[in-house]
Amino acid sequence: MALGSALLVMAFVAFTVTNPEYAGSVYSAAKKFIASTFSWYYIALISFTLFFAIWIIFSRFGNIRLGKEGERPEFSNFAWFSMLFGAGIGIGILFWSIAEPIYHFQSNPFITDDQAMGVEAAQIAMRIAIFHWGLHGWGLFAVIGLVLAYFSYRKGLPLSIRSSLYPIFGERIYGPIGHTVDLLAVFGTLFGIATSLGMGAQQINAGLQYLIGFEVSTSHQVMLIVIISAIATVSVVTGVNKGIRILSVLNMQLTGVILALFLVFGPTAYLLGAFFTNVGDYLFHATELGLWVDPDPESQWQGAWTIFYWGWWIAWAPFVGMFIARISRGRTIREFVLGVLIAPTLLGALWITVFGNTAMFMELYGNGGVIAAVNDDVTMALFKTIELMGLGQALTLLFATICTVMLVTYFVTSADSAALVICTLVAMGDEHPPTRLRMFWGMAIGAVAAVLLLAGGLEALQTASIVAALPCSVVVLLAIYGLCKALREEAPSEKSAPQVSAKPSIETHPAADEAREAISAHY
Repeated sequence: MALGSALLVMAFVAFTVTNPEYAGSVYSAAKKFIASTFSWYYIALISFTLFFAIWIIFSRFGNIRLGKEGERPEFSNFAWFSMLFGAGIGIGILFWSIAEPIYHFQSNPFITDDQAMGVEAAQIAMRIAIFHWGLHGWGLFAVIGLVLAYFSYRKGLPLSIRSSLYPIFGERIYGPIGHTVDLLAVFGTLFGIATSLGMGAQQINAGLQYLIGFEVSTSHQVMLIVIISAIATVSVVTGVNKGIRILSVLNMQLTGVILALFLVFGPTAYLLGAFFTNVGDYLFHATELGLWVDPDPESQWQGAWTIFYWGWWIAWAPFVGMFIARISRGRTIREFVLGVLIAPTLLGALWITVFGNTAMFMELYGNGGVIAAVNDDVTMALFKTIELMGLGQALTLLFATICTVMLVTYFVTSADSAALVICTLVAMGDEHPPTRLRMFWGMAIGAVAAVLLLAGGLEALQTASIVAALPCSVVVLLAIYGLCKALREEAPSEKSAPQVSAKPSIETHPAADEAREAISAHY
């Protein structure tokens, strides 16, 4: 498992580097095929997982604790939320919080030509952007995180995707079936995080160009990935309780600062009103948007936006789910799912409102300029918006500097979290994988992000997540089935966590010993 996954990653990197243009064409063709053939499937799967998450909150299983009875959470609510948000969407939402609403403001399937660029178009654009970063994605993360936490901390099985299949396959999860499932999770994590890191590197490059004139180029973005991946590798070596936790809390503090600065120095009353309007408008239309499949076979909009996001979330689900599970031991199922659904969705809505509606205000009631900046270079959307706020040179540089630092810290947090998750998977659930393994995967993640940039930039990054999502989606469905089967066998009134019969633990099962020996030999 460990050696095989490493070899496949190196083969992918070698294939892309050898002929970037050909690799880019292959990835593009794969993206178009999946977007045109499986759009309905991705939409159905994401909506189903959200409905399942909501159902389980109100079910009789809500009081079951993800751990031993009486066990309490390891992290405070603030630290917990900081880590799950930073690992989940921090770097991506920084990239799209202005650019996406501005794109939808100009054109989307829900407005007519005469509505474009008007007040109604602005509201619809904000609705779509919040929808793509809202409950549907976090519903998927909550369900997969719940599956992993339940089987690991409640049932005592390894913290690994394969454990969710124990009710279906029994001890066969320690053989080829389990290896295959975990391998799919590794690749979903790898390409999902590479999408985020590639976009993050592009925007960091844009920030440095704005601040110090550092030229925007693919080679510079690759260089940034290498440097920041090295920093992330150091962070992941220190573990969750040190590097990852400290950086995650720093991310949230910087997020609070920049949001406050935008609120104070931007159109304050407009933004506060827009937040409540946006949340209500989004909630009213969420089900409708979540079930909508574009009837126009010639349209590229849904494939470029909704299907890209759903593919990204599905591919990323094993990573975010495992990381959330890793930091959520001791919480009840109801507390866990509610926290994962509500807190990140509300912060995401606030974030998109503060950044996106600031840009909208400029276009609707100011001198404009954001649309032209986004259409010219999407990576400059954030920094151009800051410039157009008319804050003066000192404040403009302060805002731009804080945003660039946030991009770096979110980059590091996402990369080190993903490396830790992949290490846990290839080590068959070992929550403290060897240092050499962490170092290898920390740099491998950066390598994949770099070669995807070389193979076609943003389109290649989007393709990676959409393609990786297809096999991962099968794992998601099997994991949900395994959870339902296990929950039906457990009465919520039980005072102690039941044990899975004939449970081979990570410490005693021969397959775990073999995995550890392989890890020591090859890393």
